[in-house]
Amino acid sequence: MADVIINGVTKRFGTTTAVSNLDLSIANGELVVLLGPTGAGKTTTLRLVAGLERAEAGRISIDGHDVSSMEPAGRDVTFVFQQYSLYPHLSVYDNLAFPLRSPARRVPEDEIKRQVTSIATMLRIGHKLTNRATQLSGGEMQRVAIGRALVRRPSIYLMDEPLSSLDAKLRADLQLELKHIQRDLGATILYVTHDQIEAMTLASRIGIMRAGELAQIGTPREIYRSPANIYVAARLGQPAINLLPEGLIPAGSAPPGTMTIGARTEHLRIEKTSKTLATASVDWIEHLGDQNHLHIRIGERRLTTLVDPATDLAAGDAVALSLVDPLYFDQAGQRIGGGA
Repeated sequence: MADVIINGVTKRFGTTTAVSNLDLSIANGELVVLLGPTGAGKTTTLRLVAGLERAEAGRISIDGHDVSSMEPAGRDVTFVFQQYSLYPHLSVYDNLAFPLRSPARRVPEDEIKRQVTSIATMLRIGHKLTNRATQLSGGEMQRVAIGRALVRRPSIYLMDEPLSSLDAKLRADLQLELKHIQRDLGATILYVTHDQIEAMTLASRIGIMRAGELAQIGTPREIYRSPANIYVAARLGQPAINLLPEGLIPAGSAPPGTMTIGARTEHLRIEKTSKTLATASVDWIEHLGDQNHLHIRIGERRLTTLVDPATDLAAGDAVALSLVDPLYFDQAGQRIGGGA
């Protein structure tokens, strides 16, 4: 495994700048997740590291070597795509062994068998090695696709939303498995997703992408608790952060220049009260099993928070709201002093 450094990289497609002056360092053995909406430049960044795209400016180095002008085959990377991309006529074993049988590698068959068996066992598909790829479920096919990358032991693994086509339960299971595998192998991974739960589960650090730029990078906790601006704050949190004009809800002493207050669930205090003392009312409660989303109306404005399933609140109830250590943002949407 190796560290990867992206320094001042820019990539344009015609008049569109997909990646703009990007600086990003990925340490040896680190799993960095790029999170952002479609068009943020996440996949283009992966393709630049892989050599599938060439930058107009900047430098990419892997393990201390400048690979900016190097062909993909010389970069020692593997790429896991959103779609499975397996060889349907081959068995699971042969799909996994394929990268090791490359003329450039010439790995002995006994070593191939050892590595394939080890990775298949790790991914819980050891009992499927004789099956053809067409005989597998979607989850099993994605395990094979991931395994084909893992068996290579490259300098860095590049993963482009590899779990997004799976159902929610299987996706959650594979997220945890992939995290354990990454730790066991000490693998260096650059991972792309638009799913905040996936990012929070997997990442050593999360890089928030916006219009080809890195808006902020930090641990999941740092990004959640100390977002640099409103855009970053809105990327993490379920339900999403409530953005309110300053003064709408009592929040203690807001810093000078505060225009917007960000209120997550943990920032809100809700107390059932009489209509004469109420500052808001319960609009409705969304029952989600182990948790409930509480939808509250303050005049024409609505906000959403979590509430205990055993709550005695009901639609139409009058409530008083207050804030404890919320996030404060200035007119430009940049975070300023306040609770974190």
